[in-house]
Amino acid sequence: MSIRERLSGNEAVANAMRQINPDVMSAFPITPSTEIPFIFSSFAANGEVDTEFIPVESEHSALSAAIGAQAAGARSLTATSSCGLALMWEMLYVAASNRLPIALALVNRTLSGPININCDHSDSMGARDSGWIQIYSENNQEVYDNFVQAYRIAEHPSVRLPIMICQDGFITSAAVENIELLEDKEVKEFVGEYCPENYLLNSRQSQSIGPYAVSAYCMEAKRAQLEALKNAKQVVLEVAEEFAGISGRSYGLFEEYRLADADYAMVIIGSAAGTAKDAIDQLRADGQKVGMLKIRLFRPFPGEEIAAALKNARVIACMDRTESFNSQCGPLGAEVKNALYNAGQAPVVINYVYGLGGRDVAVENIASVYADLIGIDKTKDAGEKYRYLSLRD
Repeated sequence: MSIRERLSGNEAVANAMRQINPDVMSAFPITPSTEIPFIFSSFAANGEVDTEFIPVESEHSALSAAIGAQAAGARSLTATSSCGLALMWEMLYVAASNRLPIALALVNRTLSGPININCDHSDSMGARDSGWIQIYSENNQEVYDNFVQAYRIAEHPSVRLPIMICQDGFITSAAVENIELLEDKEVKEFVGEYCPENYLLNSRQSQSIGPYAVSAYCMEAKRAQLEALKNAKQVVLEVAEEFAGISGRSYGLFEEYRLADADYAMVIIGSAAGTAKDAIDQLRADGQKVGMLKIRLFRPFPGEEIAAALKNARVIACMDRTESFNSQCGPLGAEVKNALYNAGQAPVVINYVYGLGGRDVAVENIASVYADLIGIDKTKDAGEKYRYLSLRD
């Protein structure tokens, strides 16, 4: 039986953590993720969880402590944002290469500089190639549901990789919405106990975590990571199917919104997808065949499936909430174009940079993108293929 609540995204994540009752949480505060360890530490202090809560001196130490705990055999997690993720940089690669299924609640915030504490995806997109699974959330319900599913994905025997559950800073993390929580018992049974096969405190076997990999082994280790990451795609679908059975809420690799017959498609990540849905509904009422594909799983990138979902679109807008500084495309644009190229599809693709540093994204802004796509189709002139949305002169 579900429990109706009104929670912010940060509160939703902290409650998912409470229901999972991990062994160790190490954390250092940084806006806008600070509420997550703050709320969770109160659960620990009040005896609502058995978790060992470790306040540390930096985000680098937070992930280092989680790595040590996970390697020892404890289910571990942390939370951070922006420059906190950047300070963890070295340890992101260590966690992934050591195949440690740590969960990280990432509240997306722009990286400095210029100094800014609002939402964009420069932090997580900068870490996209670190070997972590990355799942993105549109709203508070999704970030709760995604976190409940996270350990089942990361700890699967064919995966064993760390996982980031991402939500948009302030937009969802601080905004309060109606959501439905599962019963504590349902979450505990769904997630299950952590029973690692190999761990440092296992006295019956000896092993090394993070040994030096000489040239004869390093490439093989990286390829093994890649295979595990590829395996995660099917595991995500299997876990989502089981989750739907207890929650009634269905998830996939992405969400298609009025896409099947759309001539003009938008590919987008995060909270702005909700705004896009409103714009699509308005344009559909006017007879425009527009649709959207919202990315949920960004790493591993489901390129073949995305290309298939976009096969009917004539003009596509890829929406990047970060700047790659290559003047060609953003991270999402690059991935989508590569997927389409590999599938032998050649629609016109326009890349938009939007919402940097928390710049508002309104329905009319999204509608203007679709107007661009329709105009391109009519004139057969794509013009500039790398554009900024809502940029002041």
